[in-house]
Amino acid sequence: MKFTHELQKAADTLVKEIMGAKPGESVVITCDTGSDMDVIDATARAAYSCGAKPVIIQTTMTKGNGKAADEELPLEPLIGALSAADIWIEMNTSWLFYSTAYEKSTLANKNMRYINLVETPADAMIRMVGGFDVQKLTPFMKEIAHLTNSGKEVRITTPNGTNVSFNIEPRHLMCCDSGDATVPGIHMMPGQINFVPNWETINGTITFDGTLTPPLGALEAPIHLTVEKGVIKQVTGTSKQASEFRDWLGSFDDPNMFRMAHVCYGLNPGAKLCGNIVEDERVWGCTEWGIGYVHPLDAPPHGIDAKSHCDGICLNSSVWVDGVQVLDTGKVVHPKLKEMLN
Repeated sequence: MKFTHELQKAADTLVKEIMGAKPGESVVITCDTGSDMDVIDATARAAYSCGAKPVIIQTTMTKGNGKAADEELPLEPLIGALSAADIWIEMNTSWLFYSTAYEKSTLANKNMRYINLVETPADAMIRMVGGFDVQKLTPFMKEIAHLTNSGKEVRITTPNGTNVSFNIEPRHLMCCDSGDATVPGIHMMPGQINFVPNWETINGTITFDGTLTPPLGALEAPIHLTVEKGVIKQVTGTSKQASEFRDWLGSFDDPNMFRMAHVCYGLNPGAKLCGNIVEDERVWGCTEWGIGYVHPLDAPPHGIDAKSHCDGICLNSSVWVDGVQVLDTGKVVHPKLKEMLN
């Protein structure tokens, strides 16, 4: 086993601090044949050591994710186990997230705490779960979320060309995955604040210079989007990837695939750009933009009914909320927030 002590510390942080597992609670850990079993075993040990009751469910790795994997999954046993769990930690490589098992169990079990840690090998677990002080990161991120959601206008720039502004929409989702998953609901890997702006107000240039998934992954050169009222009007760049991305958007024959969906702040101290979008969108000081589909619950009443969705990373972001600067090329400059990190 690699990183034995460091990995166990990260697993203990996950189960005891982030999930808040209590004696007697059931902790279901789902995984598949592509998962890092060292991570799974360390997480089960952490649950057992705090008096909880760990259950490991391993399935075969499916060809697709979400509902695309339904035919390959033992749905009824999964739904039965998850519908009775106090905590569900998903560590699958082929995602159960958005599958029928996920959908039915989360609807049936309103008291469950779910966290999405898909595609998380030991080194990422150590960096992204055990590599920071949860007690410090949680209030810091909640303060940024509050500051943003209390504002009206946000402006974002990057050294490679992003210069975009938009208005906050209070009726839309503001989700702060700060490392506090102790209350029932859906939680994601710590280190991201996700919100859905007022789409009509998104105007300017958005430059992806990290990764763009799907369809490209790591970028050879920046790709620039010209956006007017939340709609992509032009895709440019010096590499062939720019035209590949433009063609990919057009291949759906769906105008909603040219709509900006959501924006995120990346704030996980241990994340690094690696080609895995779950980690990439949490790189400290980046912003991430989603394009295409948005769930109606995230942006009531209708969301965006697009045929697919993709996410792109803008590194070293500078952010202003109502003219007050929060980040400067990825570094925290807001006085109150800086003090919280010291």
